[in-house]
Amino acid sequence: MRVFFLSVLALFATTAPAHAAPPVICVDPGHERTPDLSTERIGPGSDTYKIKDGGGTAGEATVVLQIGKKLRKVLVRRGYEVVMTRTTMEFDYGNGGNIARAKFCNRHDAALMVRIHADGSTDRSRHGASTLYPAWHKGWTSDILPESREAAAAIQKAYIAKTGAADLGLVRRADLTGFNWANVPAILVETGFMTNPTEGAKLKTDRYQWKVAHGLTNGIAAFVPAP
Repeated sequence: MRVFFLSVLALFATTAPAHAAPPVICVDPGHERTPDLSTERIGPGSDTYKIKDGGGTAGEATVVLQIGKKLRKVLVRRGYEVVMTRTTMEFDYGNGGNIARAKFCNRHDAALMVRIHADGSTDRSRHGASTLYPAWHKGWTSDILPESREAAAAIQKAYIAKTGAADLGLVRRADLTGFNWANVPAILVETGFMTNPTEGAKLKTDRYQWKVAHGLTNGIAAFVPAP
């Protein structure tokens, strides 16, 4: 009888369904405290180079890191695994630049790379949010484009619904190093204009940053639900 019981247990152990692993979301708060004006290839094998980090709009690196940390908390509560390219004011994993950020997300086999930025303009009246996704390029983005575009649409819709920001729509970009080196779906959210007095002030507040984090999470969940 004991042998029979153990055999039944062994059969159950081999046939019981395994719990699905949570999707990995790679959160990439843009820029760093210290600009890096050295250059890197815009895409694998390209002869075109771009600077690694021009520093972004004044205050952007701080604000997007604050948003990124809030986003991580909301995502974890919703059942996702989260990795971040930086949790301090500098890139966490050695030499920075957008190639390094994309490769970090690639190594973690992320279901989605979420790049968080804030916009700037000499026209201080400009305001609103947009979501960027890769343009098609054979060998660079052709494998991630359909999913990236789907993710961008879901996140833009959810972000606008949650924050009430002006909807500046989806933007296709061929010149972003972080897209061209990604092997996982990748999008970039311009969360608002730091240079707009009203929107810039709002982006610095805890209350609005939590709205941003929840809006981004709602969009991510529409694209890749947690188990």
